[in-house]
Amino acid sequence: MRKIFMLIICVAFVNIFSACGAQNSAEEKITKEATQEMSTSFFSESVALNSGFNMPRLGLGTWTLDDDTAEDCVYYALKVGYRLIDTARYYGNEVGVGRGIRRAIDDGIASREEIFITSKIMPGDYNSPDTAIDNSLKSLNLDYIDLMLIHQPGYNDEEVYRALERGVKAGKIRSIGISNYYTPRDFDRIKNIATIVPAVIQNENHPYYQNEELQTYVKKFGTVIESWYPFGGRGNTQKIFNDATIQSLAKKYSKTPAQIILRWQFQAGYVVIPGSSNKNHIAENFNIFDFRLTPEDMELMRGLNKNRRFENW
Repeated sequence: MRKIFMLIICVAFVNIFSACGAQNSAEEKITKEATQEMSTSFFSESVALNSGFNMPRLGLGTWTLDDDTAEDCVYYALKVGYRLIDTARYYGNEVGVGRGIRRAIDDGIASREEIFITSKIMPGDYNSPDTAIDNSLKSLNLDYIDLMLIHQPGYNDEEVYRALERGVKAGKIRSIGISNYYTPRDFDRIKNIATIVPAVIQNENHPYYQNEELQTYVKKFGTVIESWYPFGGRGNTQKIFNDATIQSLAKKYSKTPAQIILRWQFQAGYVVIPGSSNKNHIAENFNIFDFRLTPEDMELMRGLNKNRRFENW
């Protein structure tokens, strides 16, 4: 009798689970799909570089900031949650950026390993690139730089790239790349003399200049495109913010035009570094991980491309 009773109980449980099976399967499917979407979009906040290191895909640009402003903005950005900070020898603020980083580390906001620092060798240093790397390390007060770029094409830039490779081998730099190289031919000129393929190309990139051709071409080499001037730059930002398509999407998602643009860049596979000295804007620019543009909306953004750059370097 006891065996028969247990058999009846088991059959009852099977019936209960069978009755719930369809609902559970549907819920599990929805949960799985939602988890997959979030893991590939909302929480995919870094990209694996071909150098073997991970780079955050949203950062703070520091162009035009003096040392004191850069220090405060970098510290605040790290406090908000940013982990990518972009500077350059040409900006003249590596000292301030380094101070902001050190303050954040000392205050327990982030460890050095969590912070990804980019700097660039400027044309005035192309005849002494090894010294320029050492000077950046000294100014930033760091033991290594996560990413070092050639700031722009110019005389001796191939030798500058070889110096970056020496920096990697010496442990001074982790990843290297180029900036303001806009065509596959420009990229190949450096790649063909390289022993380390560029990990990143940092270029002007915004809704009116998307340059998908370059992104598609370099992807096969594991090279990532990083966007400076994601809003078009000073004097052009409001033109892009007031674009009817961007205004419409901002209203649809209850987001700002800046957030729509950054979310589009993020979903399109770019690394993006909006610059600001305004703490409200710094925080606003980081708040793009709680929504996702639909494929149709991404196509609308893609349709804004005019192949129009606003700068000439």
